[in-house]
Amino acid sequence: MTSEVKKFDTLLVANRGEIACRVMRTARAMGLRTVAVYSDADANARHVREADEAVRLGPAAARESYLKVEAVIEAAQRTGAGAIHPGYGFLSENGPFVEALDKAGITFVGPPASAIAAMGDKSAAKERMSHAGVPLVPGYHGDDQDDALLKAESDKIGYPVLLKASAGGGGKGMRVVESAEGFQAALDGCRRESQAAFGDQRMLIEKYLTQPRHVEVQVFCDSHGNGVYLFERDCSVQRRHQKVLEEAPAPGMSPELRCEMGEAAVRAAKEIGYVGAGTVEFLLDADGSFFFMEMNTRLQVEHPVTEMITGQDLVEWQLRVAMGERLPLAQDELTITGHSFEARLYAEDPEQDFLPATGELTRFAMDLEGAGLDPSLVRLDSGVETGDVVSMHYDPMLAKLIVHGDDRDQALATLNRALAALDVQGVVTNRAFLQRLATHPAFRNAELDTRFIEKNEATLFAPIEYDINAYAGAALIGLNQLARECESDSPWDRHDGFRLNAPHTIRIALCPTGQNLTNAQAPDAEGVVVVEGTRETGADPWHLTIGGETLTARLQHLEGDAVAVTLNGHRRRLQARRDGNVLVMVDPRGETRLFWRRIDAIDHGQHETESTLTAPMHGTVVALLVEEGQKVEKGMPLMVMEAMKMEHTMSAPADGHVASFHFAAGDTVGQGDVLLEFAPEE
Repeated sequence: MTSEVKKFDTLLVANRGEIACRVMRTARAMGLRTVAVYSDADANARHVREADEAVRLGPAAARESYLKVEAVIEAAQRTGAGAIHPGYGFLSENGPFVEALDKAGITFVGPPASAIAAMGDKSAAKERMSHAGVPLVPGYHGDDQDDALLKAESDKIGYPVLLKASAGGGGKGMRVVESAEGFQAALDGCRRESQAAFGDQRMLIEKYLTQPRHVEVQVFCDSHGNGVYLFERDCSVQRRHQKVLEEAPAPGMSPELRCEMGEAAVRAAKEIGYVGAGTVEFLLDADGSFFFMEMNTRLQVEHPVTEMITGQDLVEWQLRVAMGERLPLAQDELTITGHSFEARLYAEDPEQDFLPATGELTRFAMDLEGAGLDPSLVRLDSGVETGDVVSMHYDPMLAKLIVHGDDRDQALATLNRALAALDVQGVVTNRAFLQRLATHPAFRNAELDTRFIEKNEATLFAPIEYDINAYAGAALIGLNQLARECESDSPWDRHDGFRLNAPHTIRIALCPTGQNLTNAQAPDAEGVVVVEGTRETGADPWHLTIGGETLTARLQHLEGDAVAVTLNGHRRRLQARRDGNVLVMVDPRGETRLFWRRIDAIDHGQHETESTLTAPMHGTVVALLVEEGQKVEKGMPLMVMEAMKMEHTMSAPADGHVASFHFAAGDTVGQGDVLLEFAPEE
């Protein structure tokens, strides 16, 4: 192990998005010059705008830009960068990249290539951890990858089992197999994802624990033989094996168990000669037993919650260790203060099975002052700003919202208010879903395990009951917008309900949008709520009649999209905006989305089954699962698309047959492109 001093004054960040911006923020604070790299898709991205210099790597596809080792090294040499920080993803756990940097005389801000190799092959890593005395989950980690053998090993372990890409991470190339019947299909899907993401189809198999928590330990080692753990994070709330909400410290963790897990994590790191920041991930069972899953040989996405409770800048630690310095603190100097949460904001639609979304961010802002939040307790790490475009080529994460509180309850309350203050427009996000998670009774009570979302699906996606206040608020916002849009003095051009010899009256219809909303309890049997609004002058209040009840209503426009809605003297502050014919209202209790239209524009007719299937996002066709002319049943998988590093299956909208495909496997498609012609049964 070397303790060579390797000072540098220029840092190249071989990544993009929020992590590139976050690393450069600390580098600048340390007086370092920063260099960004970018693909054609990111030419105007935020991390490029914020860097002192930026170098183009290549086309949009990651394999032709961010994953090109030679191009990244050339960019460092051209700009005089003495060190490269890889962020996470891309080249962050690529041993050959580290070896190439060593040959070029460039410092890698991370562990040596040997440590990456030791943990990069999960099968070999299990053997090393067993040698270090770190507990392991029962499973198969062998080199023989014959389908029949893998199936036999799964049968022997007992279902459910977890298939994992041996060279993988981030939830890619991973499937839970509930029974022997579904094994082969799951194996095929895992191998496709693993090949696409890592160029490696090898699989390992683990016993799938039914109620484990995902608890990981932050470790740090220097080149002088010192190692510490900066406590733990609970990352149990996941979807598709990717984390959604993280917190530190883990709820219910005793000092004894914390010490036991922390020391095991440091042993794991020292076993492989680790240097820098790393995370040892464990499955924690209900009885307090824990099992090694894997070690991520890089900085984690969720590192900010550790920074919040320890008061340490982990990127600064990384850079100082890379320069050959000793760890800033010893184990007994590290303490936990308060509690922290991180919520990952994704460009995706939870109501459509978390389908990734793309497009331009017409607004990206957070009103902390309006929400009454202390800026020192709220942190937004993002790689985007208003006007930026969310690309199909990369991970859909836009930002991370991190909060701190004196205890878990206080931190959770701050998270909820901060999520309500976050205003993202132009692209569908999971913001409302995050709010539902943060306010869910089971989450508030820390009833956590890795299947939290699946177990609570019925309530997380439960129909929202009809609320007259929400409907009245939406009606008021819509009515006022109609009035404000009236620019003509002619009564014939007005849209605000003007009538000769009668009060102004507008009849509009409101109905829910999204799978998490229902009209079952709305006043009208067909799901249409009729609102009659009247007022004599623009200064008078509206009089709204909904379901036979009349309300006196006023609307006050505040800063930005904030409004104050007053109904019968009850005033509420909320964020409100109109996306086309959808009104979106957000307050600390959650988000309400309602279709809003003039009553004469409502179509009560029955919608016929679509005769075409369109692409819900930009992506690549991976496989066609049926043949042209084949008869299919509703819900039957028809084709597989890949977008943002994940596979998505397109299914038949009804019983019928596939008339023709418009694309073949390997073709790139755009959002809205017609994928196939579908003929429903008569």
